Amino acid sequence: MRALSLLAAAAVMTASATAIPAAPGCSTDAMLVFDGSASMNEVGFDVSKPTRIVEARQAMRDAMPDIAPFRRVGLLVYGPGERDACGNIDLRFGPIADAATPIIDAVEDLVPKGLTPLAASVRQAAEALDYRRAPGIVVLVTDGNETCGGRPCALGDALAREAADLTVHVIGFKVVVDFFSWDNPEQQSYEDGNTVAKCLADRTGGMYVSTETVDELADALRVTMGCALIGRSEGVGRAAG
Repeated sequence: MRALSLLAAAAVMTASATAIPAAPGCSTDAMLVFDGSASMNEVGFDVSKPTRIVEARQAMRDAMPDIAPFRRVGLLVYGPGERDACGNIDLRFGPIADAATPIIDAVEDLVPKGLTPLAASVRQAAEALDYRRAPGIVVLVTDGNETCGGRPCALGDALAREAADLTVHVIGFKVVVDFFSWDNPEQQSYEDGNTVAKCLADRTGGMYVSTETVDELADALRVTMGCALIGRSEGVGRAAG
C-alpha cells in the first residue's frame, strides 16, 4: 500500500479534532521501536551539530507528553547491551498507560552501541502486541538500515499475512543508506535515500516518514502514534510514496 503523506495525515487529524468529541483509534496499543545503535551517536560532517541521539531525545521530550495520555505505548530498544552487536534487543515494557516519563527516561539514559537488527526488533515488538490476535501499531524510529542480515520486506509480508490488524509505521531520522552492505540483502530494492525498513510500512499499510530535524521527528511521532485531538498540520517531515 502506498504510504500516506504525513502533511495530509496531520491535516486530517487536525480537522477531525474539531468534529468529534473523542479521537478514534486511541484504544489500539502501540509499541515504539527505538534505534539505539552506535550510529545514533556519530558526529556528521558538521561537527558543531548535535548527534542524532541528542536530537532524538529532544523530540521524545516534545512529543511523548502529547501522545501518552491518549494511547497505551510500550518501548523496545535495539543496539546497546552486553550481547554481540546484533543480539541486543531489549523489550523495556509492553504497552502501558501514561508512558511518556518512562519512555523519555529510557531514551535519555541510552548509550548508543551495536548494530541494527531491524527485522528481529520489529518482530519482537509485534509479539509484544500479541499481533496475531489483537490490533496493534508498531512505530519504528531508525537512522539506518538492516545491518544484521534480517529481511524487513519478508517480515512485512509475513506480518500482513498473519496479523489480526497490525500497522507498522517507519520514521527515518537522518537516514544514510548503504546500498552495498552485505548484511542488508534487500536494500537494493530501495532508492532515493530510503531505508529498507520502508518495506515494513509498505507491506502493512503504514506510513514511511523521512525526517531531518527535531521538529519533524516530533511531529512524525505525533502523527503515527497520536490521536486526532492532538494532531498538528504545520512543520512536518516528508513522507515517501
